[in-house]
Amino acid sequence: MSQDNQIAVEFDNVTFSRNNRPLVSNLNFSIHPGEALILLGRSGSGKTTTMKLINRLFIPTQGEVVFNGIPTTQWDEIRLRRKIGYVIQETGLFPHFTVERNVGLVPSLQGWKPKQIQTRVRELLDLVGLEPEKFAQRYPHELSGGQRQRVGVARALAADPPVLLMDEPFGALDPITRLELQQEFKRLQQELGKTVVFVTHDIQEAFLLASRIGLMDGGKLVVLGTPEEFQGSQHPEALAFLQCLKPAL
Repeated sequence: MSQDNQIAVEFDNVTFSRNNRPLVSNLNFSIHPGEALILLGRSGSGKTTTMKLINRLFIPTQGEVVFNGIPTTQWDEIRLRRKIGYVIQETGLFPHFTVERNVGLVPSLQGWKPKQIQTRVRELLDLVGLEPEKFAQRYPHELSGGQRQRVGVARALAADPPVLLMDEPFGALDPITRLELQQEFKRLQQELGKTVVFVTHDIQEAFLLASRIGLMDGGKLVVLGTPEEFQGSQHPEALAFLQCLKPAL
């Protein structure tokens, strides 16, 4: 197994089965530090399953996923997950916690001092475009969907994890808010240099955010390359997705 420090996460012949049925199979690819890898595919193609193998929500049936040079099965799962930010479509904010407490949750679990947490929370709210004075003491139900997603991103970044997993985080938003957050996220990712794995079924989103696109089909990774390389693919599933892109070109 490669110990290359230019590899953040590596999939080595990974298969994951449930009830003797493979949900993903024979995955072999690497994710590089600082890149935005977009996992693209239809519903049921295996993209979310692939992502959940990184933070050990799933454990490979065969092969291994390696994080920072160590197989995920050899990591303490809590320690592993604290090195990986996780953002989902419904942000999973605690409704009875203020924004400040939601964002500061992981640092507080890691034993940060209260003043240090407060400073970090305010820094992150600024970073995601929410004025701390206005939003820190609000509760999730007092926010719009787009604002809740921004809080979710801030919370995932709170303990400064090197890797960020995002599972269709903007999928439930209206098109204008969604585009605003996509552009904001692209700026953030470039500014912070995080390694990002982002799941979507939206080809436009993939082309906007990706440094590389991994196309999933039937539990297999069938195309992996830059957006330019993806456009040159002759794989039938890639061609089907590219048909959806053409009106926007």
